[in-house]
Amino acid sequence: MPRRVDREARREEILTAAVRVFAAKGFAATRVEDVARAAGIGKGAVYLYFDSRDALLEAAFEAFAADSARLLGQARDGEGRALDRLVGLLRSVLATLAERPELARVLLDLWAAGRDTARPAFDMAALYREYRALIADLLRQAQAQGDVGPNVGDGHAAVVVGAVEGCVLQWLVDPEVALEELVDPVIEVCLDGLCSQEGR
Repeated sequence: MPRRVDREARREEILTAAVRVFAAKGFAATRVEDVARAAGIGKGAVYLYFDSRDALLEAAFEAFAADSARLLGQARDGEGRALDRLVGLLRSVLATLAERPELARVLLDLWAAGRDTARPAFDMAALYREYRALIADLLRQAQAQGDVGPNVGDGHAAVVVGAVEGCVLQWLVDPEVALEELVDPVIEVCLDGLCSQEGR
């Protein structure tokens, strides 16, 4: 058992180093040797845990994908009014990214690569579709509950996702932007304008 714990700890150390190097150099410019150096181990030791640079990237995003699925599930299946669950989702997404600036920077790197990446390790388009679909559904529920005005749907969901992404982008490129301070403005701009007079 102790040997297994040591192995898992070493794997996490390598992943942490990989994310740090990916964020600093960009995924395309990073070599396995760079990750090994950052982790303080030999290149061969990295290959004991990961068979390629792509495998490192895929593993690095497994936890992020799991967090995204958890947040989506809470918003979809949680209790309370739909608009409140949507507000909770936006707060949770921004907080999760704020806690992982290096991983967020790697996400930006992959987003910038876009379709030029032959086999992306993380399907950004699929993630966007999931978020848009859930937000659109929550907005329709909120409409049925009388908390937002009429004619909300997919377009409004895309704008909400775009506002979140735009704030994250500014935070990553401008150190004067504090992501955690943008949560309330995002909610006010994106959601309060949709609320009906009978709503929030």
